[in-house]
Amino acid sequence: MIYFWATVLCAINLAWLAGTIFMLPGNWLMVATAAAFAWWQRDAGMMGVWPLVVAALLALVGEAIEFFASSLAVRSAGGTRWGAFGALMGAAAGLVVGTALIPVPVLGSLLGACVGAAAGSLGGELAAGRKSPGLWRPSLAAGAGRLIGTLAKFVIGVMIFLTIAVAAFWP
Repeated sequence: MIYFWATVLCAINLAWLAGTIFMLPGNWLMVATAAAFAWWQRDAGMMGVWPLVVAALLALVGEAIEFFASSLAVRSAGGTRWGAFGALMGAAAGLVVGTALIPVPVLGSLLGACVGAAAGSLGGELAAGRKSPGLWRPSLAAGAGRLIGTLAKFVIGVMIFLTIAVAAFWP
């Protein structure tokens, strides 16, 4: 019966993993679902504490990478703190707008967040008083950084999925 529940856990976590592309907290949902299953099936010894700790640490790293990727890209491309802050705010706003205006799954959310990060960085650079020649490089870096951050979070999500799957099937 333990293998049946391990299969159910993996199926649920696969859905949560897909949610990371939509900028949902899929990695944390995988950790929470695994913890719930481990507690529920504790008598069967479904999973130990260490796989959950590793999965939680990976989720934390994934969040940090996704959150800071666009702002770090702005700073590395010669942008200001205002541009980095604008990239963070623009990505959040662009996510909402892109999801609403482009109803294509994944594409609208991802494109909206990347364009929003670039636009937010551009606005931040303008607010900082930067002039036109140096504005585009940090703004484009913000959009690219957001894309890289989201993809890195997804890759970390795959690592979380595999960690939990191995721990569930190999108690």
